[in-house]
Amino acid sequence: MVQAQDGRRLYSCPMHPQISQTSPGKCPKCGMDLLPEGTRFGMLRHMIKNPMMLTFMVAVMAAFMVIAMVIMR
Repeated sequence: MVQAQDGRRLYSCPMHPQISQTSPGKCPKCGMDLLPEGTRFGMLRHMIKNPMMLTFMVAVMAAFMVIAMVIMR
């Protein structure tokens, strides 16, 4: 667990680690939830929590697979 100089826990954005503060909230750049620093798999937790993001990622992966299959013919 990472702590600020005054002993409070720090929270940061999984996408923008330079954004950090001493209380939970949202990232001002992308709107993601700030997670406690040192949290593993922050991006995965965000994707699972947000079904629209998960749907988007599955669609992108499927598109890449289709493109790869067409190119390999």
